[in-house]
Amino acid sequence: MIAPANQNPGLLEYASVRMALSHASTYALQATLLLTKSPTGVPVPCRQLAREGKMPERFLIQILRRLVRAHILRSTFGVAGGYYLARPPRQISLDDIVAAADLPTPRKSARRTPLSPAVNDRIAETLVAAADCVRGEFRKLTLDTLLEIKSPAHASGA
Repeated sequence: MIAPANQNPGLLEYASVRMALSHASTYALQATLLLTKSPTGVPVPCRQLAREGKMPERFLIQILRRLVRAHILRSTFGVAGGYYLARPPRQISLDDIVAAADLPTPRKSARRTPLSPAVNDRIAETLVAAADCVRGEFRKLTLDTLLEIKSPAHASGA
């Protein structure tokens, strides 16, 4: 069991593990949240999304293409081209966005460690279970849920 560091000092390194979204996932989330504010089906150019979200356009275009391939966004070409949501915000989860934005990382199957194969296997099983838990929580969080969250400036009436 993982306990807070102040309850069991021997578990300090586990209790202090931090998780964060990658830059790609953060930009994908920022872009999709910006697109929720545009009229349904009206394309928004990548340049506009990059400017409004303070994101690097060259990186953002790659991410937007991944979101299109994952059927989160649709795109149109031409002078009036751009990107728009392919589904309503309530049907797009954080898991959808992260899975589309982050490229899978290759794993070495024959990595040498000082641990026995049985210990390595058990740790791998636990990591898979932890990842499944995280994805389950990400599935619960949809764009419409995120839109309901008020920033401190909004909450104070500013």
